Amino acid sequence: MSDKIIRKIAVIFVTDVVSFSKLMERDEDQTLQSFRACKAILDNLFQEHSGRIFNTAGDSVLAEFPSAVSAVICAAEFQKLIKERNASVDSSAEMHFRVGLNMGDVIVEGDNLYGDGVNVAARLEALSQPDGVCLSKSIHDFVSQKVDLAFKDLGDQKVKNTVVHAFDMTFEGMAVRELQDKPVEPQAEGGKPPAIAVLPFKNMSNDEEQEYFADGVTEDIIGHLSLWKTFPVISRNSSFSFKDTTLTTVEISEKLNVRYLVEGSIRKGGNKVRISASLIDAEQDKQIWSDRWDRPMDDIFDVQDEISLAIARKVNPTIRSEERAKVLTKSATSASAWDTYLRALDLFNKRSDTEEIHQLCDQAIAADNNFVDPYALKCRTLIRERYSPKNIKHHDRISKQIFEIATDILNRDKNNSDALNCMASYYMSINDVVNSGHYAKLASDVNPNNAQTAFNQSLVSALNHDIESALEYLEKVKFLDPSELEEWPQFEVGLLMVNDRMDEAYEQIQRAISKDPNNNMLIGFLVAVLGNLDRLPEAKEKLELFRKMRPDITSREDYGKVVPDFARDIILQGMEKAGLS
Repeated sequence: MSDKIIRKIAVIFVTDVVSFSKLMERDEDQTLQSFRACKAILDNLFQEHSGRIFNTAGDSVLAEFPSAVSAVICAAEFQKLIKERNASVDSSAEMHFRVGLNMGDVIVEGDNLYGDGVNVAARLEALSQPDGVCLSKSIHDFVSQKVDLAFKDLGDQKVKNTVVHAFDMTFEGMAVRELQDKPVEPQAEGGKPPAIAVLPFKNMSNDEEQEYFADGVTEDIIGHLSLWKTFPVISRNSSFSFKDTTLTTVEISEKLNVRYLVEGSIRKGGNKVRISASLIDAEQDKQIWSDRWDRPMDDIFDVQDEISLAIARKVNPTIRSEERAKVLTKSATSASAWDTYLRALDLFNKRSDTEEIHQLCDQAIAADNNFVDPYALKCRTLIRERYSPKNIKHHDRISKQIFEIATDILNRDKNNSDALNCMASYYMSINDVVNSGHYAKLASDVNPNNAQTAFNQSLVSALNHDIESALEYLEKVKFLDPSELEEWPQFEVGLLMVNDRMDEAYEQIQRAISKDPNNNMLIGFLVAVLGNLDRLPEAKEKLELFRKMRPDITSREDYGKVVPDFARDIILQGMEKAGLS
């Protein structure tokens, strides 16, 4: 892979909605309708001034401009048009924005931009007044003599550990700030995983009995999230101290020292209940997602279990995704263990070069030897390497490395579900199904809602020829995190084949190949499925392709060594029909 990093100087425009999460909480439909109307104004201005959107996240919009002058004029016109719109609509439909502008060095990756130039623009946006525009000195010095606009020098401002010489664009009717002697306080270092708190869900019903139900949902979410151990979860007592508070989410997050908040409400009507929940990035006062569930109250405990798990399983991967997106806007030289680990995780999810993943994990471990997540990611990367065709001769060495790292993690934390799953995979790799099942069960005892655990339990069941249980666990994987199956799509195909569901197996293998057309194992499974469907001309054609991809496999016996034991007979039957003797 190429190591060349493409850089350029760019003018960056960042904007988002003031108190978007509060607006969503008050009236979700009205807020989304207003945001779409304001976004249409912004889109028209971008088109007029040659702005290009390169990233969006919720209510945030990031764009680049070919000219500092164009960006400044666009920002000024945007706030002017938003002010005119707000004056023409009902107060409930008003919407206010902050804008940050910077010119600096960025890293180009496809259509996206990362790096300090983007990061500083985001810091300036956070510093901006509502309805205002805050710009860097680099932008100001370039445009001040070229545009008919007024600016206020704010001096050096310290925002989230970054010092920025900032300027306000001044508008008629807006207060002029004096911030030279009032620098913004820095936030906590980003070297560790951010904490999360679940605030007590609000009872929006007139029925006081629902107060207990709301508290029960809150407590269950806290319990489910605590099982993952990815992010520190604030205790129930600390969270419930903010019940019925009038503090804002930002103020609560500062008092609890957390970055993310889960909040929600419960409203009962007749025999039905509506549960709403949202995830807030309190550092940016931004709602990341919101959802709602309508359920009959036939069994209140079943509803409580279902909804609390649904919320928890959505929060964990969403925060991971948010944190990866944030770290990718930072300088690649950021050396904190958490940031470096997230870069490695991003490469792992993109199925990038494993050597680079290992290097980043090693850097994260060097930065914080007690942070176990990079060790677990090294294990998962080794498991991926072990099943790569190019490493057939290195199976024993890789399996030994998996065992050593998983053992090291368990010596530090015997209840680490990632390490227990790695140990289950290790024993699977040496065909020890009994011990593999033992560690998969231990992982399930620690966290029954981990998708990787459910996948290992499915695989163990299949190797024990309990296909019915394997399929049940597979459905659980799909419920918890369908992306887990993208790692081993041929496994589901094998289960479907053994269960005589060939048409479904064909649909599944085609979907997998469309995402990874050069995967020779998938092509081999496609040959077997086509053979078992008696679509022999197609099967023979694909067999020729498979032989070109895997010239080392020349016989039925050779192929039998690389396919899973539980599906070997049905797979080889299909291959034999296609012509592999």
